[in-house]
Parts: sequence; C-alpha cells; structure tokens
Amino acid sequence: MSPSNQSIVIHAARDLRLEQREISGPGRGEVLVNIQAGGICGSDLHYYQNGGFGPVHLREPMVLGHEVSGTVTALGNDVDNLHIGQLVAISPSRPCHTCHYCLNGQENHCLNMRFYGSAMPFPHIQGAFQQQLIAETSQCIPADGLTAGQAAMAEPLAVCLHAIEQAGHLDGKTVLITGCGPIGCLAVLAARQAGAGRIIATDLSDYTLNMAQICGADIALNTKTTPNALDPFQAEKGQIDIHLECSGAASALSTGVACLRPGGILVQLGLGGDMTVPMQAITAKEVTLRGSFRFHSEFATAVGLMQSGSIVVDPLITHSFEISEVDKAFDTAADRSQAMKVQLTF
Repeated sequence: MSPSNQSIVIHAARDLRLEQREISGPGRGEVLVNIQAGGICGSDLHYYQNGGFGPVHLREPMVLGHEVSGTVTALGNDVDNLHIGQLVAISPSRPCHTCHYCLNGQENHCLNMRFYGSAMPFPHIQGAFQQQLIAETSQCIPADGLTAGQAAMAEPLAVCLHAIEQAGHLDGKTVLITGCGPIGCLAVLAARQAGAGRIIATDLSDYTLNMAQICGADIALNTKTTPNALDPFQAEKGQIDIHLECSGAASALSTGVACLRPGGILVQLGLGGDMTVPMQAITAKEVTLRGSFRFHSEFATAVGLMQSGSIVVDPLITHSFEISEVDKAFDTAADRSQAMKVQLTF
C-alpha cells in the first residue's frame, strides 16, 4: 500500500471525505501516475450537491473525478511509449474494445464502459481524484509542453470536440451556444477553431457571458435580464445554422429551435433531465436534432490542439485548491458568479 494515496470520496450529498485508498504497482501495459491536477465537473457537483442526478444515485461510497493529469512514476511490463517523469493527460474513457459498439467505432457507447467516477453501474466505477492512479497506457496522452492544469482540461474539451463532430462542418456558419459554463465556453473555443463565422452565446450570468466573449463569442446575450434578446434571430424562419445547447434547460432548447433556419442542426450537450421538445417546429422546419455524449478519439485531439496553441484554455481555469480544501473547492465551483473551471491540486 502506498504511504499516501489520499482520495476524494463522496458518501452522500454534502458528505465528501479524504480517505486512504490502496494502490498496487502497475501491471502489463499500465503505468502509475502521480496525479497533479483534477478539474471539478458538473457531474461531480451533482453528486456533491444531490447525491446523483436523474436516475443515477450513489449506492456506495465512490471516489469522484475524471478530469485529471499527472506525472508517470512507474512503468509496467511492455510499456515503451511513455517514460518516467512524463506529464500525461488521462482519458477517463475505458471501453472494452470487444462489444459491437466498440467494433463499430462507437466506443463512447460501449456496453462495458468503465468511465471514471460514475455511479451508473453498480458496483460504481471509482474515480480519479486520487494522489496516485493506475492507468492503462491507451488512456495516457503525452502532454509535453502543457501545464498540469492545461492537461486536465483535455476531458471537457474533448466533450465539446465530439459535439462539433456531431454538428458537421462549421465553416462560415452562424452558431448559437446556450449555457456558458465550462462546457459552453469550451464549445465557443471549439466552434471558433472549427471555423464558425459568427458565434452568439447566451446565459443568465454576466460573469459567464464575459468569459464566453474572452473565448471568442461575437455576441453575448443575458436572457435573464433581456428575455427576448434572441427575438431578432427568429426573423424569416430563423438566422442560426447550428445550435449547441449546453445548459440542459428546456427553455433554451425551445428558443434555439425558434432561431434555427429550416434545415438547421441542434446538438444537445447539456443534461438537465427529460424535457418537452417543440416537435411541431422541429418537424416543420426540418431541424436535425442530435445528441452528443462523452467522446473517445477526441481526447487525443484535444491535447494536440492545446499543445499547438490552436485552443487556449487558460482563461477558463479560474481557481485552484489543495485537496485539503475540497469542500471549499466544490462550493466555489458551484458559484457561477465567480468561478468557471475549478481545479484541485494533489
């Protein structure tokens, strides 16, 4: 057992504990990673605030976290693509590679997925908020030239890159992004990098909208203070080509459909539970509605885009806390008036 492998364990809503977890040496094709940075995700917040979300609820204590990076400290047998001391971004996606979805290139829908920090299956899949973590080499993407904080942003960026893939070509397109939390702002960065001609961002908070503009949004609209702010984009059956819905709010989806041109594309990223969909308008305008769930190959792409400087995530990392301040870190992450991406240091 490691002399110190403190892990962030959720027992119930508002019940986070630092606990020692056993760690063994790396096996064949595995590495031991000293975790350096971990980002708090919306799903982590749901577990912290409510003990789960939708039909997913905690049924046993679970280590949280899936946005992590760290330094390789030990190599298992047959590992020749990584070296000790190397910074890696660790993908939480661990598909089985044998089910029919994996064989069809749809690893994000793997029937036997072991995604870090998930209470969907039981026993739960333990997360990556640990000082030390055993990872498969296929999960570890070399992050040379990045900081640990930047590397830990690969996971949420990959989510947005998958959504861009679902949307299709963005060159010159007018894109609406509703919800400007970390995913929404990363979607702005990803859409801009993909060639979007004009990006309109909406949210209920001036703080997040300012961040969206820093990330490259051309227009930022507060739909709380100005509920009809999107009305001009509904003219002539709609002015928007692609709608990336990141809030999970039914009102954002329905307003977005009203703004889409006939033949427009709506990509739903935000998960806020089941909602009523304006099916009549979707049908009459021949709108394509696509879901976007997790990612797989986009993780390595995310690291590469940050390494090349094509996407710069630094403005979104607004806070960093030691794991001894974990409760403060989670409370800060939930406050969208002052925080965007909050990270933990291990």
